[in-house]
Amino acid sequence: MSIDASTTFRPMRRFKQALPEQECQEILTRAYRGFLSVIGDGGYPYALPVNFLYADGHIWFHCALEGHKMDAIKACDKACFTVVDEPIKEENDWWYHVKSVICFGRVRVVTDEAEHTARLRQFGAKYFPEGYDIDSDMMKNGPRAAVLDFEVEHISGKRVKEK
Repeated sequence: MSIDASTTFRPMRRFKQALPEQECQEILTRAYRGFLSVIGDGGYPYALPVNFLYADGHIWFHCALEGHKMDAIKACDKACFTVVDEPIKEENDWWYHVKSVICFGRVRVVTDEAEHTARLRQFGAKYFPEGYDIDSDMMKNGPRAAVLDFEVEHISGKRVKEK
């Protein structure tokens, strides 16, 4: 889906702290946890910490086949995903330097079995320890897992000195 991000999303107010898109993608590639935010019950925001993959320009999640998150996505596919990179403290500083990335996009449930299996294997490669039997885990848990595809429509990142 192609949208005109310049008319849909606000520009970053503190633009001098903006990260280049490539650096945002690097942070998404190496980070392990992020926060998925959807429109939950009664129109309230629902944000939850999740494991994720960043691959092929998309963000991928796995989850149970039913629950609050799935109900919210079925009701409205618009979502926001936020990652905070590991804070860095420079020598002789007491404050931290932090980078964060925010993505806006739409989420769909992956229904293609080959794509579902391939993404679950990627999750296993990222999160399971070396030598873990991914095939056995896939046989046991794969059928009970949904895979979600977050198509990024807008991405921004920011560098902050917490002083």
